[in-house]
Amino acid sequence: MGLNDPQWGNNKNGGPPDLEELLRKLNAKVADMLNGGKKGGEPGSPTPRPSMGNAGVGLILGAIVLVWAGSGFYLVDEGEVGVVLRFGEKVDITGAGPRWHLPAPIESVEIVNISQVRTMEVGYRGNVKNKQLEESLMLTDDENIVDVQFAVQYTLHNPAEYLFNNSLPTGKKAQEEATDTIVRQAAETAVREVVGRSKMDSVLNQGRERIAAEATKLMQSILDRYKSGILVGKLTMQNVQAPEQVQAAFADTVKAGQDRERQKNEGQAYANDVVPRAKGTAARLIEESQGYKQSVIANAEGDASRFKQILVEYEKAPGVTRDRMYLDMMQQVMSNISKVMVDQKNGNSLLYLPLDKLIETSRGTAAAPVAVEAASAVVSSSGNDNNAAQRARDSLLSRDREAR
Repeated sequence: MGLNDPQWGNNKNGGPPDLEELLRKLNAKVADMLNGGKKGGEPGSPTPRPSMGNAGVGLILGAIVLVWAGSGFYLVDEGEVGVVLRFGEKVDITGAGPRWHLPAPIESVEIVNISQVRTMEVGYRGNVKNKQLEESLMLTDDENIVDVQFAVQYTLHNPAEYLFNNSLPTGKKAQEEATDTIVRQAAETAVREVVGRSKMDSVLNQGRERIAAEATKLMQSILDRYKSGILVGKLTMQNVQAPEQVQAAFADTVKAGQDRERQKNEGQAYANDVVPRAKGTAARLIEESQGYKQSVIANAEGDASRFKQILVEYEKAPGVTRDRMYLDMMQQVMSNISKVMVDQKNGNSLLYLPLDKLIETSRGTAAAPVAVEAASAVVSSSGNDNNAAQRARDSLLSRDREAR
């Protein structure tokens, strides 16, 4: 008995059977087997005894239904979500725990791990020495080539976008490799763009953090533009250097640059030490010159004023003023020496006046008259120069008055 049998609703023209009629007759057959062959006769009529063949078929169908229904159970682990698809369309996202969906082919489920932090490498594999030059060699803004190796950490934050907006093969391993390829292409594009806007010195030295930050932002923008459902966690620069073919020359260039910076720093340190001291010395000299200027001006003005005063007195009494000026000058000269040698006109011997002792004794009030008398006696004992004795007495008297 095949599908072309009339009882299965075959077409009268010998074509394929009618599907609706076939389903209707199949349902009727199943109902008859479950009812034990009862055709729905008169009420109270004796129920025919089911045959063993019909009962076995019912048990088999029931077991098939149970197995089919049980195939809808699934388990979602912690950190994962289940995306339920009904005829390929998303209808629900389930969390961790045991779950159930309508069995295939009506519904299916895709398990996506959204908590796993995945790492993808660009420019190398496993070790920085295992280079992938087709990925790591990049061109800078000043037309130099650099070897950039970096790693990207990412997660899947939107499972629906991840499943429907990316071309993913079947199989968990194949999907992971395809996801790494997507992230690698986006990362390489972003880093190449940022490096292409930067100078070589900036890429190799102080600009690494800036490049990593800008590339992370640009990479996330690219992935969001395609609604890939991928979230970039961190982009880490592993190694940035010149290509191996020019590393020796580049090392010399870097060393020369470092020497230049060192010499500049030494020169700046020397300037910071010398310039302030020179400025201080210049300021001190300027202040001293200003003080000397004021002192000279004041002394000149004082001398001029004193000369004018003396001139007035000289015009009144020329002789007295002249003698006074002479005595003052002698007093000023004698005050700076400790010994005086007086030459006698009528003899060859010299008279020694112990003026230093006299000055010391003349500082006391009681000893002053004694010193004056002693000096007078010594000078008068010569008996040949009364004028000299008189001048000596006047000088000693002036010193006594000044000491008092």
